Amino acid sequence: MYLAALDNDLRWTDAAWLTDAHSWIKQEVADCGWSVIEPIEQPHVRWWSTVLRVSTDGGVLWMKAVQPPYAFEVGLTPWLAAGWPHLTQAVIATDQARAWMLSRDAGVRLREAVDRPPIEYWTELLPQYAELQFAVSGHRTTLDALRVPDRTLATVAADLRAAIDEPQALPPAAGGLTGVELSQLRGRIDAFDADCRQLAELGIPETLQHDDLHDGNAFIREEDYVVFDWGDACISHPFHTMAVTLRALSYSHHWAPGGPEVGRLLDAYLEPWQRFATSADLHLAAEIARRTGTVARAMAYRGWIKAMPPSVAAEHVESIPYGLRLFLADAPWGTWDDGVSYQ
Repeated sequence: MYLAALDNDLRWTDAAWLTDAHSWIKQEVADCGWSVIEPIEQPHVRWWSTVLRVSTDGGVLWMKAVQPPYAFEVGLTPWLAAGWPHLTQAVIATDQARAWMLSRDAGVRLREAVDRPPIEYWTELLPQYAELQFAVSGHRTTLDALRVPDRTLATVAADLRAAIDEPQALPPAAGGLTGVELSQLRGRIDAFDADCRQLAELGIPETLQHDDLHDGNAFIREEDYVVFDWGDACISHPFHTMAVTLRALSYSHHWAPGGPEVGRLLDAYLEPWQRFATSADLHLAAEIARRTGTVARAMAYRGWIKAMPPSVAAEHVESIPYGLRLFLADAPWGTWDDGVSYQ
């Protein structure tokens, strides 16, 4: 019954829901031969998900519950953990019907890791993540069966054309596109379609793409990195990952867009893809993906907002014009400032 409650953005704090969740957690912990040793905490509550922290005598566990548009994560994460345990959180139990998942602690977030400069962690993590993307590209049937969202190049091109004619996607309120910007966007549609076709023709396979890989969703666990929180994941061009990653890291660490740190991370990410193309072609693909990936992220928000209750959607609708404004600017990798002051 909880999974159907799409219009209730407060259900995670409902007493009946919490009682049910706590009972499930305690039973799964007992099945592992452990006991809960402290009160269960709830440090994260958003419309799309909630997270409960569980202290046990077998270590700290985390229970995550998600709304239906993100329910695929509960199947995707254990599948990734089975095939690539060195790069994925260890899943203890899942309840597919209720979109619940119980996992081991993932380690230290890179946001809090201070033993080395941040760029050193990322130059090691990104090639490993690229190798996972390459390996997963051979499992498209499985990804489809797991209901991972389709944000392939053809889908993104179609979505952009549709979004231009949706007033709710590009509201004229603060943060929305101006009439001039909307006209510019219409004038770029054909070129965007051509970008999508050219990127596809370069032959790099579309595959799993995290779409929210930043220093809050990447951990270090002993000697391994952990890519965490696959709730925004999709099937797309793999290089679209870098639209969010380089933007977020440039913002967090005050790196200049297109600067040496950004270039170093892009090169580290592209290196494993040399099995498909020359370095020159990979950098050409990356330049195209910089544009298509920026639009793809905005179109992802378009899909999510359609599923949100109006009160929640209103808080996030500016993310669509934000991304499209960055696309119109055609600025370097790592650009995060769209020139609008949000109040």
